[in-house]
Amino acid sequence: MTAHPLTGPFDPLTLPNGVTLKNRLIKSAMSDSLGDGRGNPSSTQIRLYERWAEGGVAASIIGEVQGDPCFAEKPGNLVLNNASGDVDFRELAQRGSVHNTGLWLQLGHAGALSHPPISTPTGPSALDLPELKSAEMSLDDIKVLPARFAETAQRAQALGFGGVQIHAAHGFLLSQFLSPLFNSRTDAYGGAITRRMRLLIETVEAVRASVHPDFVVALKLNASDQLEGGLVEEDALRVIEALEGKGLDLLDISGGTYFPGAPSSSDRATRGPYFVEFARSARSLISAPLMATGGFKHLSEVEAAIGSGAVDGVGLARALVLDPALPRHWRAGQSDPEFPRFTAPPPGGMTAWYSMRLTDLGEDCEDARHQDLDTAIQEYETRDAARVHLWNETYSSALT
Repeated sequence: MTAHPLTGPFDPLTLPNGVTLKNRLIKSAMSDSLGDGRGNPSSTQIRLYERWAEGGVAASIIGEVQGDPCFAEKPGNLVLNNASGDVDFRELAQRGSVHNTGLWLQLGHAGALSHPPISTPTGPSALDLPELKSAEMSLDDIKVLPARFAETAQRAQALGFGGVQIHAAHGFLLSQFLSPLFNSRTDAYGGAITRRMRLLIETVEAVRASVHPDFVVALKLNASDQLEGGLVEEDALRVIEALEGKGLDLLDISGGTYFPGAPSSSDRATRGPYFVEFARSARSLISAPLMATGGFKHLSEVEAAIGSGAVDGVGLARALVLDPALPRHWRAGQSDPEFPRFTAPPPGGMTAWYSMRLTDLGEDCEDARHQDLDTAIQEYETRDAARVHLWNETYSSALT
């Protein structure tokens, strides 16, 4: 594998395809829930990504973008397929990439975790749990998926985006195939990790072959599911080894799953960056640059992770929700963002608060409209309910 010189967060990073990122700080994908409910970018979402570009990130990853509206994670997701309107997507691509910022779409498919009010959840295997019910995908359904991901990547390229990130983490479809929690198949796509990774490898190969060499193809992968019976680090390392030579420009290491009973990363007992040591273990297995996402709150943590050579870049999410100009502020010597603390937030409460903060940023009113937790949850749930109606109205023919 190639040597990785020690460097710092504000040094440029040249990817294998020749694209150079201006620094090592990347806005990692979040479910920003800012689509208009019909799969299109909203003016609020466009302004949000413009603000992050103005704030100095090297790249932003938009999460998440569906090629098929039948398997969305939330009714605020974007949908990019042959029925999508181009105008708003082109504006998002243009305004979110100012100041030499990469803007990449995270290609999603929620599979068994598809939002029931707008879908029929379908994953690697049938599940019938109190909090998770899913039908099993047919072999024919599986075999067409790599081409579907590739088609979405091609559309992203044509609309002016700089790249895509294939989502194979956090319990969504490609992650489900890797995980024994979701995948109990006995055919060529289940069983040993060599078979469970087959769909992911086929998808990476199809996407890479479908786009221009200077179009970034990244991947988000779980280090583990962080839940007994799920994907373990040993198997994740075998996946990484198999990805060598497949044309990836950046591998983003994260972890955790939305399988019932799994704690969120923010609930972990271990504080600080979560996946740096796993990335260090993966370093010798793949020549693509590595990025770790999860738990970075302080510039000192970022400097240590990159400076040690464990990773080439860092994914920031909630820190950039608190300060969208954090890279610029850090470079100027300003302090770390102050993270809010809430007493006993309900499940999903923190997600709701940060999601509504994203809305405030996109409307340039975060200082005037600082919401408490209860208000954020209420507004988030009300907005989602309205978008469920819009989604089903828009995609009724596809969903039946």
